[in-house]
Amino acid sequence: MTASSRAEALFIRILICATVFMLAFVFTVFMLSGRNSVAKDADTSADITTAAPTVANTPSYIPVSDEQTAIFDDAKLDAEYALLMDMQTGRVVASRHADRKIYPASMTKIMTMIVCCENISDLTQKVAVSGDAIAAAYVEGASCAGFTAGERVSVLELLYGTALPSGADATGTLALYVAGSEKAFVDLMNTKAGELGLTNTHFANASGLHDDDHYTTPREMAAIVAYAMNNELCREILSATSYTTAPTAEHPQGITMYSTAFSRMSATKFGSAQIVAAKTGYTDEARFCLASYAETDSGGRYVLITAAGSDRYAPVYDCKYVYENFTE
Repeated sequence: MTASSRAEALFIRILICATVFMLAFVFTVFMLSGRNSVAKDADTSADITTAAPTVANTPSYIPVSDEQTAIFDDAKLDAEYALLMDMQTGRVVASRHADRKIYPASMTKIMTMIVCCENISDLTQKVAVSGDAIAAAYVEGASCAGFTAGERVSVLELLYGTALPSGADATGTLALYVAGSEKAFVDLMNTKAGELGLTNTHFANASGLHDDDHYTTPREMAAIVAYAMNNELCREILSATSYTTAPTAEHPQGITMYSTAFSRMSATKFGSAQIVAAKTGYTDEARFCLASYAETDSGGRYVLITAAGSDRYAPVYDCKYVYENFTE
């Protein structure tokens, strides 16, 4: 082999070794980079999991549909949206558009009462009725319990003013008393909704005035009512047909308030079901709504939500149809 041939062979061997070295180096860098990316992604996932909000350990009140859930007869039910829940089993007995978005109107005040009952320890505490709450209710055309600005009444009387005549003067005053502002109070309402596992419910005010961002579904409204019926104070207040406040300088005879729900019912028993508690709701957008709780002669416990009714008495006729035909 000539000197030039030996030099050429040596050059080729050096080139091959260099190429192999470079390939090995690139492969090592690639593998290390891949492992670092996986580790980085794993760390990011862990951070997301750690930062995820936790839900309070609250038993589920959300009713579940199954293959036995009936569909209400269009010809017999006036409400556009409705759901009947069996509280003992957690089942949806029958429904119509159970998961469609509805505006709850003054059915909202059931959640307002829940938040108040769970955050107020002294029901005898006297509170000055908010003039701002009265003015806001007047501007919005909302119903009021009849309190006077500055009138000092008990928290319990404000709760009855919230439930029976659906008074926005009462809800506004309670919101200020509990949380310092209505916005802060609404935050408490939405927090409670989260604790109940409600994912299609959001509140924008304490009284149920219309707001596009203030909504729920028949299924989730039923869960709110079922939860309230397991609160002794909420159930007692929503079961009252009337209530008279203590005398004040502004109202020496007190104020006698009547339930908007029970005042529309000539009867409260349909079949074996006795309506025990109820709350109406109305806005132009929500139309006529009714949340009711009934107990049957055999010990059954039911919650009925109807929304978007055609007139103020239609929800009562819907109660008759549903309770007579779908409860035991």
